[in-house]
Parts: sequence; C-alpha cells; structure tokens
Amino acid sequence: MQHSFLFVPGNRPERFIKALDSGADAIIIDLEDAVADAEKAAARTAIMQAVFARPDVLVYVRINAVDTPWFLEDLTVLEHAGICGVFLPKAEYAENITQVRAQVRAQAACRVIPIIETATGLCHAQEIARASGVERLAFGSMDFQLDMNCDGSDTALLYARSQLVVISRWAGLLAPIDGVTLAMDDESRVVADARHAKALGMGGKLCIHPRQVGAVNTTWQPMPEEILWARKVLAAGGAAGANAVAVDGVMIDRPLLHKAQRILSRSQS
Repeated sequence: MQHSFLFVPGNRPERFIKALDSGADAIIIDLEDAVADAEKAAARTAIMQAVFARPDVLVYVRINAVDTPWFLEDLTVLEHAGICGVFLPKAEYAENITQVRAQVRAQAACRVIPIIETATGLCHAQEIARASGVERLAFGSMDFQLDMNCDGSDTALLYARSQLVVISRWAGLLAPIDGVTLAMDDESRVVADARHAKALGMGGKLCIHPRQVGAVNTTWQPMPEEILWARKVLAAGGAAGANAVAVDGVMIDRPLLHKAQRILSRSQS
C-alpha cells in the first residue's frame, strides 16, 4: 500500500524528476490549486511531454473539479502511459466518478481517488466509495475546514476522518489518505499529524514538500516496540496452542493474534 503522496505543481516540470526521487510512494502532479488559470494549458502540455522513468513510483494527476472549465481537457493527460490515475477534488456525488471514467478510454487502468472536501461530499461518501473505479478516498482537510467553518484541530476533524476510515473499510477500499500538513519545516508537526491519522486507521498522507516524505513513510512502518510486542504475542500464542494466554498481563485473543501478524507482515514489506 502507498503511504506517502507528494504534490508537485504541473507548471514546474523541472520538479517532476526531483519528486520521483523524493522517496514518496506516489507523486501527484497538480493541475488544480498550484496552477494559475492562465497556466493550466501549459501545465497539461508539460505533463504530456514528461518522461516518468521510475516504475516503482505511481504517478497521479490532480485534475480540476468536474464543474470547472478545465475538467475535460485535464482528462486528456491520462493518455500519457506513465499516468496511473487521477485525484478528483471536490468529489460530492458518485456521478462525479462516472463523469471521469466516461471520458477515459482505458477505463480499467484509470484509478480514481476522490478527495472529500465538503460536508456534501462526506454525506455522500458511501455512494462515492462504491462507485466503479474508486481505489481509495482522500481527505481534503483544508477545504473541509473552510466549508465547515471549523478550526481544523484534531477534535474538529475527528468525525470526518473517522467516517472516511469506516466507510472505506465497509466499501472494501484501501484505507483513506489524510490531508496535508502546511508546516513544511516542522518535522515534529508532520510526525504528530501522521501518527494521529494512522491511529485512526488512515492509510497514508498527502505531502506538500519532499522534506515531509520521510516522516510519513516512517510513521506508517511499525515502531520497534510494536514489532517486539507482536513477536512476543505470536510466540506466546504458538506455545499455548488453543489455550488462553496472557502477555504482559494482557489476555491475548484471536483479534490480537491477527493484529500481531499484521504488524510483522508490514515490518517485512
């Protein structure tokens, strides 16, 4: 599973290779907020002319929303063989996903990641998650707090994040991707935000600068103490067979055995 997703402006092609080399699991070439209206056509051309020579890094494009004048033209960049899919901003209805896929020739190869950024989108997230072609959901936390007129604190956004986690699990999707941290030079802030998202069950985080990538990648790897705990649990469980067993004073049952197995599996991937 990809955990780190690094934005790079579509009108800055000199940064594409740097983004690919950043260590991010995926890069998102942005045609939306990072590109001025007058530069969007040039940005599309830059994407079509780019060479993405890192098969181990997925390349997405954040297109403009379906109700903008650039939506249809943005989808033409998917003709580039190196682009695997789109991040769709302001996703509010399942029909928005249909509108994307209706314009894409190789529909099966187009991954769609809707960005939930409004109350309307959150209220329709179940239908959006079940739409054909959706790979996982992403949380547009900055626009969401603007839409909700809330302060953007962990408490204010807890309900939305938890809803996306539950809905993603219910729909059989990969765990959702959390929104950005604006503090580019504060690694402790990025780590804290990433750990909070991981604790809620989210599966990754959007990054706005290469300096954030390492912290995000590290956060989604099991901590040494988690690995130690998992090994102790599995060792005790194996020794006990079908009998109940306690580890560090905690009764271990089947869900915890499965959790331990999952931790060790992630640590070896």
